[in-house]
Amino acid sequence: MRVLLTNDDGITATGLNVMRRALLELADVELEVIAPDSNRSATGRAVTLRDPIWVEEVEFGDGTTGFATDGTPVDCVRFAALGLVEAPPELIVSGINHGANLGDDITYSGTVAAALEGILLGVPAVAVSLVRGGDFGPLAAFVARLVDELDDVPMPQGTLLNVNGPGGEVRGARAGRLGKRVYNDRMELTEEDDGRRRYRLYGETPSYEHEPGTDFAAIAEGLIAVTPIHFDLTDQAGVEELAGFDLERLLRPATEAVE
Repeated sequence: MRVLLTNDDGITATGLNVMRRALLELADVELEVIAPDSNRSATGRAVTLRDPIWVEEVEFGDGTTGFATDGTPVDCVRFAALGLVEAPPELIVSGINHGANLGDDITYSGTVAAALEGILLGVPAVAVSLVRGGDFGPLAAFVARLVDELDDVPMPQGTLLNVNGPGGEVRGARAGRLGKRVYNDRMELTEEDDGRRRYRLYGETPSYEHEPGTDFAAIAEGLIAVTPIHFDLTDQAGVEELAGFDLERLLRPATEAVE
């Protein structure tokens, strides 16, 4: 199996390299690494549209090499699909991210964005993140085993697995839905200079809604949380409800004014 490993923390990040070594131990994996040359956390699904992207081959010190780019995590996946490596990947592993990606956080995450790009390309993907202070080793071993047994893992087409490891001892693993993040952001003035004002918007520690069956609940119990995610954001019930509404009525005032 041809596996692409990427991340958003950068090619020298500890999490990526622990995951890289775990994947290299799998006999049936042909591993390629393409990752940002520096930290690109919280870039979401950003892409580099206007500027060419630098690429540099780097050595990992164990006889293997990868590619570092000054693009985004999504750019890295595109590079793999468009020919930077010998053949397109059959699986994308993104991570291990330094910090969890739970609940609503996934919409900001470059780690999850890279995995989502795989789904758009028709390639199965796993996004992997670890609560800060946790041990990368057990989570990397878990994901490597998942990759090794991928044919037996229930992964519907168009679905990625979002995997998060707890900050302390790993007591097991459980599937669950995305939870609800509670952000405690506030606008704080930090500086004024010649009519300009500088603010801090983020930084307060967020919390979450305590509900059973969520990824947050699994992490709180010391479990690896596994959440299947798909890219279809359509509210089907909403489509059906709107189908009974006269949308063309909203257009008539404008068209009648032109006449």
